[in-house]
Amino acid sequence: MAFVIATASPAALAQSAATLVAATSDGSALNVTIPIFDPGIPDDPSVFRDQQVFPRIREIEAKLMPFLLRETLVESEQWGAVRVTTKPEEAAELQLLGTIVRSNGEWLDLRIRAVDAAGFTWFDRVFSSQANDESVTQLGDKGTPEFQAIYAEIAIELAAVRDRIGDAAVSNIKGTSLMLYASELAPTAFSGYLEETDDGTLRVVRLPAREDPMLVRIETIRNTEFLITDTVDAKFREFNADLTRTYRVWREYRRKVGGYEAWNTRFAEGEASNAERGSWESIKHRYDAYKYDRITAQERDRLAVAFNTEVASTVDAMEKRVAELNGWVENGSREWHRLLEELYEVETSLQ
Repeated sequence: MAFVIATASPAALAQSAATLVAATSDGSALNVTIPIFDPGIPDDPSVFRDQQVFPRIREIEAKLMPFLLRETLVESEQWGAVRVTTKPEEAAELQLLGTIVRSNGEWLDLRIRAVDAAGFTWFDRVFSSQANDESVTQLGDKGTPEFQAIYAEIAIELAAVRDRIGDAAVSNIKGTSLMLYASELAPTAFSGYLEETDDGTLRVVRLPAREDPMLVRIETIRNTEFLITDTVDAKFREFNADLTRTYRVWREYRRKVGGYEAWNTRFAEGEASNAERGSWESIKHRYDAYKYDRITAQERDRLAVAFNTEVASTVDAMEKRVAELNGWVENGSREWHRLLEELYEVETSLQ
């Protein structure tokens, strides 16, 4: 569940924290964080054309795809709150780090690394899916995404690992997540609660009492930050809805162009093989293949420019609003860190 907050004042957010906990808490369900994906743009621009990489479009895909994965996980009803964030969070209970390996309209390859708060990697692998004619016909606003199979496969694998590790491990992950967050805000007060195991993961050694006043403050702050995250999440989904229609047209075009390019390559190779090597006929076939390839490439580039122009204002507005919300969180975190340290010093001096 995402909450849209009209005003971002700390007081209003704090008052809403209890509502958030009631709506999203589940003692046995892990909360999932999905940072915006790495677009996987090569460092060398000279390979963009051969690898069919359009940087601006990849950046938009990196924002859109986490929400498709989020929707799949929410619909599975096997997780707590599932949030899309602008950057990774060290204290996340379960985090899905994604990189777009290939996205050309026909094929989508996503590398997903699932890691929990204790530092245990659930899996780190590439998931692949191919669009087909049936999925493309379902690209309406309420239709099934053409690569839904890839998100479903990720959800199935996550659930399988969750069942395999058991409830004790889940409890440790939840406790570790809370203590990591607490130690970030008040390191002096919350040192010594975690230890590193031989395999490099973390485990909870002990937990503070539930009524510990410092822990109560930490949980209040964390719930407030959850509300901010949900605001960012909701804002992203609002903007993404504006992008989706144009993006789907792009994907359909890329799929058709990919099919044409594959057919043209096979045709040119077949014609060339039937012509005598070095003959005028052979040279003409090679020239025709080159000419059609250039026409297709120019049309592809033209559409990419048109797509960028179409979505530019929406993307700019989204990035500006999200930057404002992130700035509020970062500034608030610094202030909370300072206040908690001061409170801890005062309380310990009175004991």
